[in-house]
Amino acid sequence: MPDTSLPHKPLPEPALTQLAGLSPAYFGMVMATGIVSLAAHLLGVDSIARLLFRLNIVVYAVLWTLTVLRMIRYPRRFFGDMVDHLRGPGFFTTVAATCILGGQFVLLEADYRAGTVLWVAALVLWVGLTYTIFTGFTVKERKPTLDKGISGAWLLAVVATQAIAVLSALLAPHVDQPGKLEMNFLALSMWLWGGMLYIWMMSLIFYRYTFFALAPGDLSPPYWINMGAMAISTLAGSLLIINVPDAPFLTSLLPFIKGFTVFYWATGTWWIPMLVILAVWRHGYKRFPLKYDPLYWGAVFPLGMYAVSTEQMIEALGLSFLGFLPPSFFYIALVAWTAAFFGLALELLARARSLRR
Repeated sequence: MPDTSLPHKPLPEPALTQLAGLSPAYFGMVMATGIVSLAAHLLGVDSIARLLFRLNIVVYAVLWTLTVLRMIRYPRRFFGDMVDHLRGPGFFTTVAATCILGGQFVLLEADYRAGTVLWVAALVLWVGLTYTIFTGFTVKERKPTLDKGISGAWLLAVVATQAIAVLSALLAPHVDQPGKLEMNFLALSMWLWGGMLYIWMMSLIFYRYTFFALAPGDLSPPYWINMGAMAISTLAGSLLIINVPDAPFLTSLLPFIKGFTVFYWATGTWWIPMLVILAVWRHGYKRFPLKYDPLYWGAVFPLGMYAVSTEQMIEALGLSFLGFLPPSFFYIALVAWTAAFFGLALELLARARSLRR
């Protein structure tokens, strides 16, 4: 069955090919740009924070335009990607990106209306994608084996869930009662669900890492989400602790929330040396080429999120001795973001030249 199309001015064939193959995980660029911006804001580097915020609005709009065009022009390929075990989880970047941008509106502009609109959009996307993707995986007749079908990208479902918890917790102080209670309860529920989802998925991913042969190409950049999912879980827990005065029902759960917040942070911290070692093995020992890939934005995001989550955990729990970590990881994330952006610029330049030929 051929893809349907609307009347339009014909695009060059290379452009159509690029649109058809657009990665559903490209919203990772919005996630990465947004979290580096928020890290800069929390650390007082407002010039960088606002520059990246403006850029992020443009990138978000461009990516949605391309995504809608792809859905209209290539519906079979677009919806087919949703039930593909490797590409499907990439769609969850749309949820996380929407929440991160909403967080930027709340923290940088105090624009709670825009934050609320993005929060609603993220909730709709989360419900639609969660039950479409995982139902599709469940009823699919032909399924890949575990070593061919699972990767760190699956944890984007955790990131998306926790991103809603984070934005809910950020918006909660700015709504009237009983809205504060309801928003914090939603944040708590999503935080708990995201944690359970991480345990399910990480068990399978760790099993795949340790009991199946691993080639350098199997360690795609989203494996950094192993850490990033725990970092955003730490952030959500820290915001719940800060919000306790607005939601008394959280008081009885406070020891539990504090304990699991540190548990998430410690788990994410454990992953950092392991991921660095695997990166050295991949690119140093195995000589896997280091070239631009849209999936690399999924490696930038966890670095920025670790900076933000640690900063908020320090505020929530008074752990001032960890104060050296947020600025250190902010600058590491900023360097990684700059490298990824430079790689994207070169990629777009090369594609523009190919279109002119």
